[in-house]
Amino acid sequence: MVVDDEREIADLVELYLKNEGYDVYKFYNGADALKCAEDTRLDLAILDIMLPDADGYEICRSIRAKHTYPILMLTAKEEEIDKITGLTLGADDYVTKPFRPLELVARVKAQLRRYTRYNDGQPDRRENVFALRGLTLNLDTHECTLDERPLQLTPIEFSILWLLCESAGKVISAEEIFERVWGEKYLNNANNTVMVHIRHLREKLGDSPERPKYIRTVWGVGYKLEK
Repeated sequence: MVVDDEREIADLVELYLKNEGYDVYKFYNGADALKCAEDTRLDLAILDIMLPDADGYEICRSIRAKHTYPILMLTAKEEEIDKITGLTLGADDYVTKPFRPLELVARVKAQLRRYTRYNDGQPDRRENVFALRGLTLNLDTHECTLDERPLQLTPIEFSILWLLCESAGKVISAEEIFERVWGEKYLNNANNTVMVHIRHLREKLGDSPERPKYIRTVWGVGYKLEK
């Protein structure tokens, strides 16, 4: 789903995505997009923040209430707080206007590869189940439970948690987390991106940063999963 009130941009994104073989639902306003998100099985959403009726934040929040598929925020806002707001509401990535259409397509492909890999039951050639103090992750099924209660994790959240589980007891830097999970070169503002997703994980795990049961921050170094 592509949502942008600038018709030229929405039409351009649609054209590039259709050229890659994707089915595209395109909307110029938030109301129609919200209805589509309710009624249609989607695999990814690209949301402009500034819309004439319901903004991209509202649509993102609505999607995240029920779905875990990737969300990319498309915005003309460059302030760091706007990017953090989108990530805090559950977005997986953001692209700032003006942008190169091919870069956007590459980000779409990366997000869909990750989402598909964790939802098609294909193993990752590694030990595919991790269990620790009531926390269980199954890589084959992309399922995570805590004390037998299912946790609804986004693909990014699952990837980060699995990475921490793989190296339980060892500290992993924000740089390594970003480059391994997002598959992109680490930049200065990427630390905020990682930090926001770590916070989401802690909230879902019921974990306290001050007295963590699972994810501990090692200040100035990175994060580790407590054994």
